[in-house]
Amino acid sequence: MLTNTFRHLPGIGAKTERRLWEAGILEWEGLSGKKGLEWSNKRSQALAGHLQASRAHLESGDPGYFTDRLPPGSHWRIFPEFRSTAVYLDIETDGLDRYAGSVTTIALYDGRQVSCYVKDRNLEKFETDVKSYDLIISYNGKSFDIPFIESSLGVRLSQSHIDLRYVLSSLGLQGGLKRCESLLGIGRGDLAGLDGYWAVWLWREYQYAGNPKALDTLLAYNVQDVINLERLMVTAYNRKISRTPLGDRRRLAVPDTPENPFKPDRETIDRIRKRLFFGVGDRRGY
Repeated sequence: MLTNTFRHLPGIGAKTERRLWEAGILEWEGLSGKKGLEWSNKRSQALAGHLQASRAHLESGDPGYFTDRLPPGSHWRIFPEFRSTAVYLDIETDGLDRYAGSVTTIALYDGRQVSCYVKDRNLEKFETDVKSYDLIISYNGKSFDIPFIESSLGVRLSQSHIDLRYVLSSLGLQGGLKRCESLLGIGRGDLAGLDGYWAVWLWREYQYAGNPKALDTLLAYNVQDVINLERLMVTAYNRKISRTPLGDRRRLAVPDTPENPFKPDRETIDRIRKRLFFGVGDRRGY
């Protein structure tokens, strides 16, 4: 899609890009012919220079050149070209605000393997590992995950970023990650019904009760978020591109959901549910 995109070029907005497409100019190479567009030679030469720079940055694998120039609502367009250097990211926290709280777990998924980072275990490895990727894909990461990581861990994440919250919202899919998954038929198996509030209590169960199965359940929940993000990204991309003249020609195959390497513990979930919602059993103050 990126080589069909003109909105990163100076002076070309949504209406002009649509005019180009309607004139049959669907690729960067076609712009030089102008095909009925009344542009001055000066403007044509300037655009030719910007397109030459675009090709160079695409060939060098620089997504930031395009996300710096595209409006945020069009960042989804870079996905196919930079998919091989992208990582899906999600965090869980102790429930406090970003200025006083802590990251408890982080999950990364690059379409091939899952990596997990746990507070007081290996969280310090996250900074080095995430630098291997040029593009971060999240849900609400621009407002929550990234600022929380940067303030809590002191890590600067300067990669390009596609936040699916805004992409999905532009498609009429709103109400949080779990609701978007449900609307698109993406299931969560034994993790259905769990949310960020649960993640806080699972961490407390692990930290204060010493229950390792609570950590396994928390990691299962965290990982499920990132492996589902890949299907959400591809599905959103396909829906967005279907609204362009390219239609189905640039559709991507929707990937199968990989097996989650962590398994939730039903006994732990049931015990916390009884404690939280029914006041049954252990009433310790965590």
